Amino acid sequence: MSNSIIIIPSRLAATRLPQKPLIRINNKTLIMHVYEKAIQSQIGEVYVATCDEEIASEVRKNGGKFIMTDINHTTGTDRVFEASQKLDLKDTDFIMNIQGDEPMINPLDIKNLNKLSKEKNLNISTLAYNIEKKEDYANENIVKVITKKKISDNSTSGALNFHRVIKKEDGFNIYQHFGIYLYKYSALKKFVNFEKSKNEIKEKLEQLRAIDNSMEIDVILANYFSSGIDTKKDLDEYIKLLNK
Repeated sequence: MSNSIIIIPSRLAATRLPQKPLIRINNKTLIMHVYEKAIQSQIGEVYVATCDEEIASEVRKNGGKFIMTDINHTTGTDRVFEASQKLDLKDTDFIMNIQGDEPMINPLDIKNLNKLSKEKNLNISTLAYNIEKKEDYANENIVKVITKKKISDNSTSGALNFHRVIKKEDGFNIYQHFGIYLYKYSALKKFVNFEKSKNEIKEKLEQLRAIDNSMEIDVILANYFSSGIDTKKDLDEYIKLLNK
């Protein structure tokens, strides 16, 4: 039977929000907010993949697991792959990559993504959510995904493309993309061996490397809203949400 593990890539070298993983929110660091959501999903072991001793120390003192990785990785997926190599996985095992700045991610959505991906034997899958505000289409910090068909919490559709900025009238089936991927280990190995694509470099979206190399990414609808923390404004909004 295939196993599932969660790996959270994290590093300190963020430019828009310096030292982001170690920012304290209600007396808990951002990385531990994400780690605890991953643990609550109960789909398998959870690890933080990092090149920074400060992050490793934070995870360690809170009883979490971490894997040290190379400082020279340019993408989170490369970091996740190195960590997964150290875990002696089988090609049929599943690795979930949850971005370290997604503290709103709901454990039930993590669980559903894992369940559907295993049932449908998907190679790469991810989550998306209905766009609620018109201004989000032009917000480059909110990544959008266009799917072939309408999606639901129990049906999937292949991704046609990913964009940072898009016009609503450009097409149907446009959703807000979440920073979470589930890879079959064999698919992850294939993905990291491709060169960065032009679209990936232009949009700064590494999932476009899969699209540009004809690797299908299946998209599942999340039941709960989540948004990554990229800026001080995002951070302030998340704190407000927590304190409601």
